Amino acid sequence: MAGNVTVPGGDGTVWTDVSDLLSKACEELGEGELIYGENFSFFAAMSALEIMDPKMDSGMDNGKYNSIDEAIESGAAPIPLSPDKTMDVLCVIDVMDHLLSCEATWHKGHSLAQTLFSCFYLLRLDRTSLHPLLHSYCRVVHATCNAVISLVSEARTHEEEDLFTMAFGLPLGTDKGDGCLSFLTAVEETLCRQLRACKAPTTKKMVLEDVEPLQPNLDLEEGFCKALLCRLRFRKHFYHLLLCLRKPQGKGLELARKHISFCMSELERIRASSEFLTSVASTPNSDGGSVRTTASGCQPIGFDPNLNLRSSAPAPPRAIKTLSWEEAHEYFAKLLYDFDTVCSFPLDPSLENILHLIVQFQKSQPDLVARAHLQLLLVQDGKLYGRDPIFSVICRAASLPISLKDHDIQKNEAVVQLGELVINLLKILCTNIAWQRRKLGKILQDWRVIYVQLEMAFEKEFGEFSNTSNDENIPTKLAKHILIWVEEQVYWIALRFLLLGFELDLYSHTDFCMVYWYIYVVSVKLVENTHLRLLASKDRVKKKGKKKRDSMIDNTKDYHFPPAVMLLQCYVYLAEGLTMMLASLRNDRKAFLCAGPFNTEHERFLQHFEHLQKACLPDNITYISFKECTARASLSGLITNNHFKDAQRIVGELKNSFAHDPDRMSELRQIELIAERNSIALNIISRVGSVDPTLKVSFEFTLHPAFAVAIVKRS
Repeated sequence: MAGNVTVPGGDGTVWTDVSDLLSKACEELGEGELIYGENFSFFAAMSALEIMDPKMDSGMDNGKYNSIDEAIESGAAPIPLSPDKTMDVLCVIDVMDHLLSCEATWHKGHSLAQTLFSCFYLLRLDRTSLHPLLHSYCRVVHATCNAVISLVSEARTHEEEDLFTMAFGLPLGTDKGDGCLSFLTAVEETLCRQLRACKAPTTKKMVLEDVEPLQPNLDLEEGFCKALLCRLRFRKHFYHLLLCLRKPQGKGLELARKHISFCMSELERIRASSEFLTSVASTPNSDGGSVRTTASGCQPIGFDPNLNLRSSAPAPPRAIKTLSWEEAHEYFAKLLYDFDTVCSFPLDPSLENILHLIVQFQKSQPDLVARAHLQLLLVQDGKLYGRDPIFSVICRAASLPISLKDHDIQKNEAVVQLGELVINLLKILCTNIAWQRRKLGKILQDWRVIYVQLEMAFEKEFGEFSNTSNDENIPTKLAKHILIWVEEQVYWIALRFLLLGFELDLYSHTDFCMVYWYIYVVSVKLVENTHLRLLASKDRVKKKGKKKRDSMIDNTKDYHFPPAVMLLQCYVYLAEGLTMMLASLRNDRKAFLCAGPFNTEHERFLQHFEHLQKACLPDNITYISFKECTARASLSGLITNNHFKDAQRIVGELKNSFAHDPDRMSELRQIELIAERNSIALNIISRVGSVDPTLKVSFEFTLHPAFAVAIVKRS
């Protein structure tokens, strides 16, 4: 722009040179980070259309054909696929392989219009009836597609992948599944007879009269039969698997695991067929830059990913990359593994165990379809597993006698709302972690409000019950147990919300100190409430059939904290240790300080913990509290208050308690390693950190997604 050009401004406009500010911003921002402003909408920016851009402008000519009929008339989807019978069989296998890649790409979040229904044979299914192999496969793919859409729509875990269930007017719902399975079974039986015939000693000399071979080259017959059989059987067992997983109350889980085993075996056979098919297609016709989506390496016949671009409204058509043949197989192998994990759920009505299992399941980063199945298994008809009423689940979780599950208190409006919150929590935990964190932040206030409402409702119905007494009646005990449990859940949700921020890379290294401090204060409250609940449960069990004198004798014995409380205390010590280490580095070495030109540390605090602050979690915790707690931390005092050593000590005490629980033992080993390595780093920092300016401290998440390990090096 010429130097004499001026920018017009209104009355009172003052122009300021912001070059230095932008330069500082560029230096501070890392890769993938954006500047957020209240008057700037990311959604508006993402929704903008750039005219003449083939990826964004739906008016651009993106394909050779304007309609399916035009493509078919042009010979884009011939039947048979080749006049040469050998090539026809190979082309059918290529279509099967590419459809599998398209299906995996659809599961990963792309639209049906640009994945599975980029296939002309699926769009005009009736045309394939003259080709039994192709027709049987396309029909079962069609039925599978319907089953998955129905599943995900019912589970409503697709809100973060909103394109998944959009049909765009495509021909769905025409095949209910029973017919396609019987037809596929008939084709499978024919292939089995052809395979047996080609294995017979006289096969290569004389074809049996009652069995017509797939193609004339008898040397290739066995390889083709095996390649087709494993693909058809995989589709058959996969569809059966989906049906078994949908059976109510988990009644189909055992049979589903058998179908998972069959699917895995057939998937391995499909992989093994690659060598044979590649040798048959000695001159693959794939383009150099295209993705290999078939075992043979050939480009499949009958596909045009650009055909349905105009039907992708309201979202602008996006250029997509179909997963490769290898990536599709990896996806389905992972999906089967996740399905197997879902099937292995013990259907235990203990909410504490269920929450633990869901969190463990999410660590494997399951995709949408697996998470949808988990949600529908957990919540059916407003009941846990479609079997256990939510109030009885709450009674068990709150350590109340199961006999109280029919108490009239469950009809109280606040208790009914609590049940709805529990169901909603289970559903949220089955979404992907980004969506999950947003929803957890929003429901924190709902849980906090329900606690107050329950407290008011119970006091209105039963009177004051804050003072403990040995002659409390049943309703009063029930109310107190529920309130303790609700507060425990509030802090469990808050802790989950904070920890997910690390997995989503929402915290910069300058934020770690305040985040670990907040994790520490939330964890302390969680420990307190968990301990209260377990104490209430222990007292209830103790008082059964026990005399007062015996009870007084028990109180004199040494008290041992429950293992569940001690395990949580380990995380308290880890969070406190990391907080003090970071605070000392900030105070003594001026490291990990927030020095950017935009948000102050106070503003970052409010942004990160907005939902917790609105819900007053915990009470009276503010930015000033954080500054007061960390202001006096110093490197010289780290050794005398080595919280990592405390965590190691508790881990040693807990190993016997969890000796028969492999998951907990693995968790203890993880805590032990984090504490051990941070303790070593702490010793080095405290000895030479204040006198050696070349000492550099960084933090890595090699052992745990949220609890870091300090790395000390000389620059």
